[in-house]
Amino acid sequence: MKRRLLLAFIAILASFAPALAKDNLGIFESWGAFRDAGAPRCYAIAEPQLSRGKAAYTPYVSVGYWPKRGVRGQLHFRLSRNMAQGAKIDLRIRNKHFTLTGGGADVWAADKAMDAAITAAMRSGGNMRVLVRGADGRMVRDDYRLRGAATAMDAAALACAKTR
Repeated sequence: MKRRLLLAFIAILASFAPALAKDNLGIFESWGAFRDAGAPRCYAIAEPQLSRGKAAYTPYVSVGYWPKRGVRGQLHFRLSRNMAQGAKIDLRIRNKHFTLTGGGADVWAADKAMDAAITAAMRSGGNMRVLVRGADGRMVRDDYRLRGAATAMDAAALACAKTR
């Protein structure tokens, strides 16, 4: 069931952005890994297991690799709703907390060091949660399972390592 939901989610993403990945590198639990050789770029991606409130956007998290730009393991969240301007964005993975940055419905780590710390925590965490006050005053809470994340990130990293 979860695999079908992930594949449906990926199909929805592909319909909105035709430039998305062309090569499916694999589905690993609730995570997928993809490569777009034309860019070149690779990424691991997942949808939340739980998203509170009515969604304005299709939420997801991705970890991207752009070898020609020197970008490795860059985290990006698309929230289910816009966040309040200036709101604190909290990412929780087990007992670790990270304060992220972003605007609208897009969220990133503050820098490369934070990307590395978060992706390392993702490898050993069971779940992660993004919490932020929404533009409507209600909390935005998107929860992700991390089972399969390490394998998907490794598949994406390896696929883009070949394109250097």
